[in-house]
Amino acid sequence: MREDLYRELQAISGPVSRETLADLEAFQSEFLRWASRINLAAPSTLPRLWDRHILDSAQLMPLAPEASRWLDLGSGGGFPGAIIAILISRRSDSQVTLIESNRKKAAFLQTTLAALKAPTRILPRRIEDCYQDVPAPEIITARALAPLSRLFLLIEPWMRQGARALLHKGRDFQRELEESSDAWRFDLVEHRDKVGDGVILEIRDLHRA
Repeated sequence: MREDLYRELQAISGPVSRETLADLEAFQSEFLRWASRINLAAPSTLPRLWDRHILDSAQLMPLAPEASRWLDLGSGGGFPGAIIAILISRRSDSQVTLIESNRKKAAFLQTTLAALKAPTRILPRRIEDCYQDVPAPEIITARALAPLSRLFLLIEPWMRQGARALLHKGRDFQRELEESSDAWRFDLVEHRDKVGDGVILEIRDLHRA
């Protein structure tokens, strides 16, 4: 079964070491242990944690294979930020900043990712309070955080510094794009979701209309 997981992971994320797989399995184990006490994810998704959350996060890697400075907004239980951090943890000068205002979720991320020696920085604050504390990232991620019109407001300060955004969205993403088109201009690439039935929106050059 473990060989099946390893092949499945590599098919989604690209080449990874067996040590990385072991770290992801350790994260999964800790996630389930903490999730029995605090709400880290919808309970209905826990039986499919590996594909529904871990692989769904890992599919971002081929979209930014060289990036070392990531920023994950509204990280929740760590998707996708924690998974990205584990995947790039053996890369020099890498760091993933995770912003999560819920103190219990932030404590889970801090404790678990520190034990795995993942290159992370956890900020237990509101996103709007972090602009001065987070240097320009290469990649911004967000998953199930907010509609695009609201999300663009949150990421604009970092996008002005040259960041690129990779945003998980569901099947109604076209409606969100239309709703934001009056206020925003941006370059867009739509990537098929390899795990779910949504899409990954790659956003560049975001600015107000």
